[in-house]
Amino acid sequence: MTSRPSPASSAVLERDGRYLLVRRANPPAADMYAFPGGRAEPGETPAETAIREVFEETGLTVCNPRLFATYDLKTLAEDGSVSSHFFLSVFLVDGEPDAVALAADDAADLGWYTAEEIRALPVPPSVIDCIDRLLLART
Repeated sequence: MTSRPSPASSAVLERDGRYLLVRRANPPAADMYAFPGGRAEPGETPAETAIREVFEETGLTVCNPRLFATYDLKTLAEDGSVSSHFFLSVFLVDGEPDAVALAADDAADLGWYTAEEIRALPVPPSVIDCIDRLLLART
């Protein structure tokens, strides 16, 4: 039996060559760094989810969401069963250049990181894939 994935969204916010990442406080990616994001609420579009999650986790208001990538993410339990299953929509967003981000909600910490710094952090493979795709798009 296959599980139907839960919808989730995240947002990529770039400022001066650095990307905003939050350190997750809760599973499924506890203590890993990722783009701000989370589960959709009933009736939300994926873009609305991304915007809301950025605000809840960082206090930043973002706009102009553009779908960038999608991922079918499954976390397996030790017995091989699926313990979580998300369909993640990743959006590029714009924000105020001088706004200050503060960790809130399920974000234990946050920071602005270069692509090189992100590679050294504990991040999900989808974050590295997005960074690689963003860098490739610039060349």
